Amino acid sequence: MFARKIATAIVLVMAAAGTASAQSPTRIQQFNAWGAYSYQSGGGKVCYVLSVPKEKSPAGVDHGDIFFLVSQRPGQNISYEPQVMVGYQLQDNSKVNVVIDGRTFIMFTKGNSAWVENAAEEPALVAAMKSGKDMSVNAKSRKGTATSYSYSLSGISAALKQIEACK
Repeated sequence: MFARKIATAIVLVMAAAGTASAQSPTRIQQFNAWGAYSYQSGGGKVCYVLSVPKEKSPAGVDHGDIFFLVSQRPGQNISYEPQVMVGYQLQDNSKVNVVIDGRTFIMFTKGNSAWVENAAEEPALVAAMKSGKDMSVNAKSRKGTATSYSYSLSGISAALKQIEACK
């Protein structure tokens, strides 16, 4: 089941990056809860780390496939960009909160994805992920359902190190 989720994530990542002509992603290595991947796109090589939540709330709701990823796109001057992807449409003009060790990072939403609202905070979010143990992501669906996802940060530092030299 995990492999199917990862395959779905890869397709979603490629679609979000506008890489219809991209080659299939290659799994570089798995580091506990985080996997490192890469693929070639028209804009150059794309590398990213990805994880799925260990817990989803509320129970009994179809969340679809849920992912948190951090991507590097050197050809587009994008370095360590965090993103949330969910299996449903997020509420328009809502915010997604990412909480690590009591520190909250705010993300803006578009469709079924969210990105850090203030791009200058992206390095702080990535640093918090590297030093933290657990991360929670809180969102609201277009239908108004409050959702929450819990991620393990075990392996994030090693996975990010693996894509450090993405070129």
